Amino acid sequence: MTMTGRGGGNFYVVALIITGQTIYNSATMGQFILMLTAVAGMLIFHKHKLIDWKLALVIDPPTDIMAFVGGYFSGHISGFYLKIIFAALLVLAGFLMLIKISNRPIKKDKKFGFWHRTYGENKYVVNLWLVIPITAIVGLASGALGISGGSFKVPLMVLLCGIPMRIAVGTSAAMVAATALMGFIGHTASGHFDSHLAIPLGIAAVTGGILGGKLAIKTKPKNLKAIFAYTTLAAAVFMIINSILAK
Repeated sequence: MTMTGRGGGNFYVVALIITGQTIYNSATMGQFILMLTAVAGMLIFHKHKLIDWKLALVIDPPTDIMAFVGGYFSGHISGFYLKIIFAALLVLAGFLMLIKISNRPIKKDKKFGFWHRTYGENKYVVNLWLVIPITAIVGLASGALGISGGSFKVPLMVLLCGIPMRIAVGTSAAMVAATALMGFIGHTASGHFDSHLAIPLGIAAVTGGILGGKLAIKTKPKNLKAIFAYTTLAAAVFMIINSILAK
């Protein structure tokens, strides 16, 4: 998951549910684990200058605020419906990353709300009118479901803003850490946390996160997109099957 700019919450939640945990406990522990994983990957991406920190600081705060709200109020939503919403969002994110995109020319006009950003040798335009509301919705869903939001932030940056895949992955890893922290706090405030299980799982995930970050540096952007898409779709299938069997 770190290879593709995600904390791995979509798989952590699925795995925990399969082992008999409730959707609420799974979501909380998923947030905790992916928070640790994202930090591990973030350190590696930062070392290789693949995190656009200014971009992250502008578009991530709405996600973090809404992640806390989603985490805190998740207990008021049926576990079955949370799983179905989770799966539907993953399917959407997976198919979005299968879309082939070509380099688009950068428009020179500077309308209000369109941020012309230069990072290293890369130039792209961030449409804040679209990006800010979408990231807020992503944060709400991420906090409630115990996922990182990276499944949606990476397609958002690549498809809507034309940000290179590696920079999108690195920047997403940084944002995932903050979003997961806020979602985790919201869930914990509702009493959904088992530290005895979460801590050893977190250690294992951090180990994988460090390895994933190093592998991402060496992987071609085209292959990163494919890995992102198919692992996301696989998580959606697992969640759909689990929700049907549980019901």
